[in-house]
Amino acid sequence: MAGVEAPCALIVMGVSGSGKSTVAEALGQRLGWRFEDGDSFHPASNVEKMRAGHPLTDEDRWPWLNAIADEIARVCDKGEHVIIACSALKHTYRDVLLRGRDDVRFVFLRGTRELIAARLAQRKGHFMPPELLTSQFTTLEPPEAGEHVVTVSIDESVEAIVDGVVRQLKLSGAKR
Repeated sequence: MAGVEAPCALIVMGVSGSGKSTVAEALGQRLGWRFEDGDSFHPASNVEKMRAGHPLTDEDRWPWLNAIADEIARVCDKGEHVIIACSALKHTYRDVLLRGRDDVRFVFLRGTRELIAARLAQRKGHFMPPELLTSQFTTLEPPEAGEHVVTVSIDESVEAIVDGVVRQLKLSGAKR
């Protein structure tokens, strides 16, 4: 990506418990970009469904994904930058988020089921119950190189993960 302008949006993706919000917020602080948690774009019906322990269907997800895509378009069209934490588990979901844009990049937080399950067991106050982790991994279609993605392992510190993302995207703000 040398010589390429910085993307206008980064979508930090992965299964629930992979650290999307934590990493996205830290990236935003490092780069001076606004952070948005994709969960805030869910309609109330989706939140209640997940809180009750029911996985979302594709039909549940379309309005949520379109709301995030609308925000990305709004920010990018204004020449601003945003980092959004969003699971983006399937190729079709990522296509909706991109809407054909070439100025958006995905950051895939890859981790083992065991590590993420241990993290979920420690998490308090989130509407996504740990029991839904299996459905998250079942739904996950890992991104491919052609999807404008950088992949980082979540078994490092948040600072090391952010360093790796910034370095792979060749953005200023990388710490040595």
